[in-house]
Amino acid sequence: MQETFFTSKQAAEITGCTLRQLQYWREKGVVVPVIGETGTGRSIYYSKPNLMELAAMLYFLSMGLSFDIASTTLKTLRDKEPELFEFGKGSRWMILFEGHKRSLNLVVYDREQAIASLDEGKPVIPVWLDVIHQQLTKKLA
Repeated sequence: MQETFFTSKQAAEITGCTLRQLQYWREKGVVVPVIGETGTGRSIYYSKPNLMELAAMLYFLSMGLSFDIASTTLKTLRDKEPELFEFGKGSRWMILFEGHKRSLNLVVYDREQAIASLDEGKPVIPVWLDVIHQQLTKKLA
């Protein structure tokens, strides 16, 4: 089965990212597309897993995370489950604030833990990659 690739313009249209965001994230190594050298320049193509990464990054930023925290969260997700961004393999995670460490912690979604954290007045940021996957699937249909 042949893998489908998308140009930067197509990736931007599908995910809602700007072309400048794609370029910046590529330069920073946050989302790395396939770059092919041609006789007249470079060709940049994004895979379906790249689209998932772009959409997740855009989601993190829309939730108010800084660029550094959003890119670190994306890297942590990739490290914890490398196949997580394969199209169709989305799962649910959450970002919890750990007050005693003054840090954010990415963990697998647990409803009871989320409610307990909210009851303590601590923020919980849902990271539902399955929902992001469904949205991308609709746009690609």
